[in-house]
Amino acid sequence: MSINHIELQSDTQTRPTPGMREAIASAEVGDEQGFNDPTVSALVQRVAELFAMESAVLLPSGTMCNQISAAVHCGPGDDIIAERTAHIIGVEAGGISVLARAGAYPIDGERGVFSAEQAEAAIRPRTRYAPRSRVISIEQTANLAGGTIWPLETIRAVGDVAKRHGLKLHMDGARILNATVATGVAAKDYAEGFDSVWLDLSKGLGCPIGAVLAGSAEFIDQAWRWKQRIGGAIRQAGIIAAAGLYALDHHVERLAEDHANAKFLAERLAPLDGLHVEPDHVESNIIIIDVSASSADAAGWSKRLGQKGVRMAAIGPHSLRALTHLDVSQEEVERAAEIFATLAEGELAPK
Repeated sequence: MSINHIELQSDTQTRPTPGMREAIASAEVGDEQGFNDPTVSALVQRVAELFAMESAVLLPSGTMCNQISAAVHCGPGDDIIAERTAHIIGVEAGGISVLARAGAYPIDGERGVFSAEQAEAAIRPRTRYAPRSRVISIEQTANLAGGTIWPLETIRAVGDVAKRHGLKLHMDGARILNATVATGVAAKDYAEGFDSVWLDLSKGLGCPIGAVLAGSAEFIDQAWRWKQRIGGAIRQAGIIAAAGLYALDHHVERLAEDHANAKFLAERLAPLDGLHVEPDHVESNIIIIDVSASSADAAGWSKRLGQKGVRMAAIGPHSLRALTHLDVSQEEVERAAEIFATLAEGELAPK
């Protein structure tokens, strides 16, 4: 990286590559709100086809994709069933209760994944006293659980539960292409049976902004109404869409490099005293590091790492999260591992 630290805080920290900047600068644009931007039209059509959906809409962020989906699917007082660590529950400022006026029913899954049996048990009885269970949401990959990839068979089983009970099925697909690259399962296969699904452009794909939400033509028509309602309409959005198209052409298969770097880092950290890392659980580009056996908490580790040139987020009192991405080279990952070792064997060693 050209800046003076190794950026492992998030894959949202990526900057446009030279090729992406050229695509942005030369993008053909129009009024996206009036469906007159050809570059946006090309992007949403491509993502709809990727998921085998009828239609799609470009939005500024993945959070907006989740919030608009909730608002379309839910009525006041409805429940959205999701894993306890899911982004839609804990990292969106309670948006589902504000915009959709819906509640959350959290499930304690295993590393971010819950079973069909757990989904079934979470569905409320149909009485006037209980909230109405309306949506089952899954997050592919499960971010705060360490980038866990939902197995296709588990997704299908949960989907069967939703269908049997007449519930909507939503996928937060922020990092779904990490899952497709890691497993070889096509995005359309992961999305089969879902009422709404989206992918983020600004994470592993390396774009500066944007996400694309897909579903039926009727669903996207309603999503557009919510996009207009909350001020998300964009005018000459081709400059955003051009980055997305470039990323889909050039930045998907290279996600495998991020996965390899994450596994490498986890394997280097696992033997260090005071740290608990499970390399076998690193399935994509996210590593969770438990520092509870060391002499500092996660905030202390984050501070000292930052002072030595590694930016990494504390996501709990004793947990750090590291994410690899296209702005972090293998050499930088090696250097980050060396800095970790220096601290773990020195001032932050177990007492």
